[in-house]
Amino acid sequence: MSVRFLALVGSLRAGSHNRQLAEAAVKNAPEGVEIELYEGLADVPFYNEDLDAEGSVPEAALRLRAAAGAVDGFLLVSPEYNGTMPAVLKNAIDWLSRPYGTGALQGRPVAVIGTAFGQYGGVWAQDEARKALGIAGADVLTDAKLSIPGSLTRFAELHPVDDDEVVDGLNTVLGRLAMQAGAVAA
Repeated sequence: MSVRFLALVGSLRAGSHNRQLAEAAVKNAPEGVEIELYEGLADVPFYNEDLDAEGSVPEAALRLRAAAGAVDGFLLVSPEYNGTMPAVLKNAIDWLSRPYGTGALQGRPVAVIGTAFGQYGGVWAQDEARKALGIAGADVLTDAKLSIPGSLTRFAELHPVDDDEVVDGLNTVLGRLAMQAGAVAA
């Protein structure tokens, strides 16, 4: 059985180490796992319930929801900004949590990973993302984690795709995510 995941990256910077981590996940996805790296989070306006009405939903939010509706689960890749997840990632969670009870996240498996400059690799941001995802109704994998510390030095000259330890960690997370998605689809 093959499964498809949508990767949402919380950093909008082109050279972001978290984007590179998502690229490594795409390139090293286990057999039977396809990962789409979502482009366009910068275009999605901040969630506003006044905009989230039939005929008023912004096109960028509709594209995000359509992409999310076409996959089996999600991989969120989060840097840590001031001890928490970036607003762009929280905004994506907010749009995907609606309509309440039937949003694209409802019951779908999600893993959260990331890298940050600090010594803990962004665990606070990742924990905050898991909390928001759980409240939004996602099936959050709490045992599939990858937090990579020291991103500025570790990835100064090495792309995560070329770091064997990172690739092994990604394979573990993606394998668990794929198993969960298979269990959900069964």
